[in-house]
Amino acid sequence: MHLFATHFGTYEVGADANGKPRLLPFRHDPDPSEIGLGYLDLADHPERIRAPMVRRSWLEKGPLAGTGGLRGREDFVEVDWDRATSLIADELRRVRSAHGNQAIFGGSYGWASAGRFHHAQSQLKRLLNLAGGFTSSVNTYSYGAAGVLLPHVLGPDYKDACDTSPSWSDIADNCELLVGFGGLRLTNAQVEAGGTGSHRAVEWLRRSQEKGLRIVVFSPTASDAPEGPNVRHVPLRPNTDAAVMLAMCHTLLTEGLLDCPFLKRCTVGFGEFESYLIGEADGITKDAEWASKISGVPVGTIVEIAEDLHDLRSLVNVAWSLQRARFGEQPFWAAIALASMAGHVGQRGCGFAFGLTAVNSVGQPVRRLKGPAFEQGVNPVRHFIPVARITELLENPGGRIDYDGRPLELPDIRLVWWAGGNPFHHHQDLNRLSEAFRRPETVIVTENMWTGTARMADIVLPSAFPFERDDIAASSRDNWLVYSRRVMDPPAGVQTDHEAYRLVAEKLGCRERFDENLGIDEWLARIYEGYRERYPELPDYQAFRLRGFAALDEGEMAPAPADHFRRFVTDPAAAPLKTPSGRIEIRSSTVGNFGYPDIGVHPAWREPEEWLGAPLASRHRFHLLSPQPAHRLHGQLEYGPASQNAKLHGYERFQLSAADAEELDVKDGELCELYNDRGSTVAALAVDDRLMPGVAVLPTGGWFRPDAAGIDRGGNPNTLTAITPASHLSQATAPNSCLVSIRPWRRPEDGPSGE
Repeated sequence: MHLFATHFGTYEVGADANGKPRLLPFRHDPDPSEIGLGYLDLADHPERIRAPMVRRSWLEKGPLAGTGGLRGREDFVEVDWDRATSLIADELRRVRSAHGNQAIFGGSYGWASAGRFHHAQSQLKRLLNLAGGFTSSVNTYSYGAAGVLLPHVLGPDYKDACDTSPSWSDIADNCELLVGFGGLRLTNAQVEAGGTGSHRAVEWLRRSQEKGLRIVVFSPTASDAPEGPNVRHVPLRPNTDAAVMLAMCHTLLTEGLLDCPFLKRCTVGFGEFESYLIGEADGITKDAEWASKISGVPVGTIVEIAEDLHDLRSLVNVAWSLQRARFGEQPFWAAIALASMAGHVGQRGCGFAFGLTAVNSVGQPVRRLKGPAFEQGVNPVRHFIPVARITELLENPGGRIDYDGRPLELPDIRLVWWAGGNPFHHHQDLNRLSEAFRRPETVIVTENMWTGTARMADIVLPSAFPFERDDIAASSRDNWLVYSRRVMDPPAGVQTDHEAYRLVAEKLGCRERFDENLGIDEWLARIYEGYRERYPELPDYQAFRLRGFAALDEGEMAPAPADHFRRFVTDPAAAPLKTPSGRIEIRSSTVGNFGYPDIGVHPAWREPEEWLGAPLASRHRFHLLSPQPAHRLHGQLEYGPASQNAKLHGYERFQLSAADAEELDVKDGELCELYNDRGSTVAALAVDDRLMPGVAVLPTGGWFRPDAAGIDRGGNPNTLTAITPASHLSQATAPNSCLVSIRPWRRPEDGPSGE
């Protein structure tokens, strides 16, 4: 079977009436995503990069001529591969000789390919490690705040989001009430890093509802709540979820609904948290009336659902989006405290979960494939940053930032090499990032399309698309292995990342260590055999290639439900968590001892600088939320048919309530300018009666395209978001704490009449 694997799932390769390759849904996938069906349309797209390109003044004057201010503002010159790779090799030698390898930033972050071999980060980092190392990054934009907090509260075994969730099979069989903060966006479940052969989240949710599961969703928009029976949407102001959870904790406390034996056996620090709830130190009682004024949720609703959490076998789920905000650690910490007080942690399908439906794999009851990838080697350079701090790294050479209990020195970065991602889509405050990107002496980008990041480069290496190479796709959170077979050859002059870096390695004198004299199929066989060593029931490599896929426990719906704290709760002494206390840390002395001003020792309400209750809201009165798009993955496949068909006259769509649209005197479909002190972007209005007033929703993924006036025509919300971190603890991204103004927009080219 000829298959092509993507982050949207697996597709079969067929042919249209003219014999041209086309993608078809994978016959074993019960809920295939339509997004990836248009992947092949990108092969001949006008924005395709087809040859190595070098920015003109950098090529003519060299990296030390001080022309970085022209980066992103001038044309490129086509060169051949020999010259391009010679320029790169020479520049790597120059920078490491003059400034040390810490002056090289290997900014490879993104979802370029589902393949384990043609994995952009691994290929680039292997090359840079052989060249002496580089300053690196840690964590993710998706889960940065929670990924740093949870090891302190639950232990390092729970750093990954998928490791905190009960299985869908246990939820369906045991849970009576699921309370979701931030929503259950089923469109997000189309996606899986490393791909999948079977989208099951929608099916499991349906099964759970058919068995009587009640669902309550707290979110500013009802579109975050799934369809089906027994679903209730409760609107609340953005960034106030932690306050509502704290009020529910207060309700359980004052109504005597605590599971005191559980709190005593399995948690530490509840006494100090209790004092906070009743306001002993600050005089503020964190009750339902207090939270109602902050969140807009009625007092009775808060009390009612808190009581239900105690009375019913319940699960508290928190969407990943909530930790992508100022003080984003707090709703996750508060959810753990709330579930612990309600008394269902460790029961099958109950307690707390983070990110159900955020990607396909969260909660899937499968054995996970833990296997090898293309080896990166060892990085001799110890300098690193949290991934969301690239702007500060480039702006402040020699400075420092605090992170997770340690100070991080910021090296003087002279060379940036980015591959496999597009920070000019997913980073915050893109205008500020643009200026920071003009500081290094050299920027290299490996890319297949002219993204905003590619346009900010000095040297651009064209990369083959995933459908132009053979690979093995697998997710460490899933149970599928797919042999992703080349659908077509790349255009003449375009190479895979591996082929391009092998040319650079040749000029650096390390080619044999880079490719080990192995061909692509030999690498794929090695990777596959690494999986077979761990899972001997898998077929041999040739049988796998012939069939096109393999899966652990294929065809079984629920072979491996998660333990989800059951052993720990049964006997905390015999199965302790890997926290300092061995228990759930409602109070973390470790975090408190860091002394950071923006995170304390236990869950708390902290008021963001930008939310609807802030003084700034009198000037910028809309809270902007930027969820993941329903029709692409981040910015990937922006030029695919699903993404382009979702636009209006080529512009991104954003949502406002009917009341806000009427007050602004703008109509459905009208172009509007969203702006604040950081920037301005344009999008087409889509009136949404399910959205609460005061909130605007502009999904991420539109490519950053500033015009001559600096107005982004691509509809990218990160033109407007701040780089302010969630906290000093995590230094994670916080785009969902953002206030904007909105006004009608007339295109300058239309003239004063708009015609």
